[in-house]
Amino acid sequence: MDFQQLADAADAWCSDTPFQLIAAEETERRMDFYADPGVSFYVLCPDTGGGETFHVWSESEDCLPFLQLAQDYISSCGKKTLHEILEKVFKSFRPLLGLPDVDDDALEDYNADVEEDEPEADHQRMGVSQQ
Repeated sequence: MDFQQLADAADAWCSDTPFQLIAAEETERRMDFYADPGVSFYVLCPDTGGGETFHVWSESEDCLPFLQLAQDYISSCGKKTLHEILEKVFKSFRPLLGLPDVDDDALEDYNADVEEDEPEADHQRMGVSQQ
């Protein structure tokens, strides 16, 4: 996919998120994104012919630790699309944006299936009071 198609796809993705595509530089194959309150990152896109992968980074010290999930995802096996990477970045930044974690519902569903009898029995054997 050429860079302009990637930039168009990124711009379309932004319409469903708090992020804005604030710069797209074809020579560097770099796209910069920003959302209030000061959440920013950029994506370096691979050349169309090479075997390179996407790269995400932030120049903000506050944002950088949150990108670990997306960076791990990119480095895992298999080719990733720009949309998949942007979704991982969005998920990573949800706490900074003041949004609920998207996995909260899945976790509640998982916990609803867990039987409560066994953990209580374990607590009683360990001497934990049930008050």
